[in-house]
Amino acid sequence: MSGLQRLGVGLAALGRPAYINVGRSSELPFGRSPDGLRQATWDVLDAAYAAGIRWVDTARSYGRAEEFLGEWLSIRAPADITVSSKWGYTYVGGWRVDAPVHEVKEHSVSRYRAQYKETRGLLNGRLAVYQVHSLTMDSPLFEDVPLQEAIAEAAAEGVRVGFSTSGAAQADTIRRALELEVAGQRLFTTVQSTWNVLETSAGDALCEAHDEGLHVLLKEVMANGKLAVRPPQALRRMAFENCTRPDALAVAAALSRSWADTILIGAASTAQLASNLEGATVLLTEPDLEELAALCLPPTRYWSDRAALPWT
Repeated sequence: MSGLQRLGVGLAALGRPAYINVGRSSELPFGRSPDGLRQATWDVLDAAYAAGIRWVDTARSYGRAEEFLGEWLSIRAPADITVSSKWGYTYVGGWRVDAPVHEVKEHSVSRYRAQYKETRGLLNGRLAVYQVHSLTMDSPLFEDVPLQEAIAEAAAEGVRVGFSTSGAAQADTIRRALELEVAGQRLFTTVQSTWNVLETSAGDALCEAHDEGLHVLLKEVMANGKLAVRPPQALRRMAFENCTRPDALAVAAALSRSWADTILIGAASTAQLASNLEGATVLLTEPDLEELAALCLPPTRYWSDRAALPWT
C-alpha cells in the first residue's frame, strides 16, 4: 500500500472555532463562522479526496464536524470513503473561541447511546468505525459491563468499534483494552493513539495490537502543529537535507512505522494539507530514523506540555 493510501484526514481543527493546534489560526477563514468553517472543511475534503485519501476521522465533540462531513458525503457521494468517529466528549463551547470550557468527557451508557444515535444521523448511515474518545486507565468503561455490551451492539450492526487513547499511560491503556471481551469475542477491532517523533511511548503496544489484528490509526503526528511551526532544530535540519519541510518529515516518520495502518493528518487548510502530503514521498534512511528517535520526550513531559496549549 502506498504512503498516500495509508493517510487519512482528521477534522479536529476544522469543526469548531477554537482548538489547541499551533499554527492553525492563520489558516482559518476570517470570523470562523459556521459557514466559513463548513467551506474550509469541504475544501480540505475535496483536496484530500483528489489526492487519493480515503479515510476521514471525526468525533462527536468536534463542534459541527460530523454535520459538515455528512453534508459533504451527501453532496459529493463518494462511495469509497471510510468514516470513523468517536463518542465520549460533548462540545460545550457555544461556538466561542474564549469559552471557559470547550468539551466535557463522560464514558457512560446514556452518553454512548445518545451520541451513537446523533452520529449515525449526522453521517447519513456512512459511519464505519465508532471509537471511545480518549480512553484512559481510569475510565469507568473498564468496569462497566452494560456499557461494553452496548458498544458490542454496534459491531453486531456492522460498525467496527474501537478506542482512542491519550495521556502518558497510553501503552497500558491499549494493552488493557485488548483484553476486553463481550460474549467471548474481543470488543475492539481498531485503536487510535497519539504517536509522533516527540511521543513514541505507545509504539510497542500499538505494534502488538496490529499483530493481533486491530486496525491501528495514528493521531497528532504533528504534535498539535508544533512539529510544523516550531520543530526541534534537528528536525528542521533533516528536513532541509531531504529537500522537504518539517511537517512532511513528521508524516514520513509516522509512515515509517510498518504497524501503523492509517496515519491521520489534521490540516486546517488545503495549503497545510498539500505540505503534509509531501511526507508520502520522503524516504527516511536508518540514520535518519535513529536521529529522529533521539527527539522523543518522557511521556509525562510531553503530555504536560500538551495540556498547557491554549484553545485559540
